[in-house]
Amino acid sequence: MTAVRQDAWSAEDDLILAEITLRHIREGSTQLAAFEEVGEKIGRTSAACGFRWNSCVRKSYEDAIGIAKGQRQKRSYLKKQPASRGAQVAGLILGDIEEDYGRSEGLSENSLSIDAVIRFLRQWKGTFQEAGRQLKMLERDLREKEDELTELRAENERLSKEVNLAQSDYRVVNDDYKALIQIMDRARRLAFLNEEEEEKTRFKMDANGNLERIE
Repeated sequence: MTAVRQDAWSAEDDLILAEITLRHIREGSTQLAAFEEVGEKIGRTSAACGFRWNSCVRKSYEDAIGIAKGQRQKRSYLKKQPASRGAQVAGLILGDIEEDYGRSEGLSENSLSIDAVIRFLRQWKGTFQEAGRQLKMLERDLREKEDELTELRAENERLSKEVNLAQSDYRVVNDDYKALIQIMDRARRLAFLNEEEEEKTRFKMDANGNLERIE
């Protein structure tokens, strides 16, 4: 969040505020977006920019605001027209802009041409800067996604190794279990045979009192 500055507004700050706000009005954007852009540019909060605009700066640009709103309406109308018709309307709009500024500012024909060029360059400069900011945001998002993908791949590789290790351990334990079952089964059969042998073996006592095995 941008820190709040305590120093007073300069004439340059007011000019930046007016230019950006008028551009947003002309392009059909919101004043809130304009105040946020100004705040980022001059190091103030958007709320401070909005307060400054409404309390001081706006009063000095009433005519320019009206012209910007008219340009916004004409721009919106132009977008809805076919290409050939749009070129004709664009020429009319440029003429209207020069006429409006000539009435409001009392400028000469040469001044109007220079002023129109300056406004055009400033407008496209703002558009270019906005496109640059959006490009940087997209590049940052792309880097974050690539980092996340790299982490997921590493995690997947680690889990695959753990699964393979667990499967190997399972096979070893399973083989040991089968061998143990076989040993126990053989031991059980041997014990059973021994019991049978003992049951079959019989003894008898001879005349001298000795035991002899009966087959």
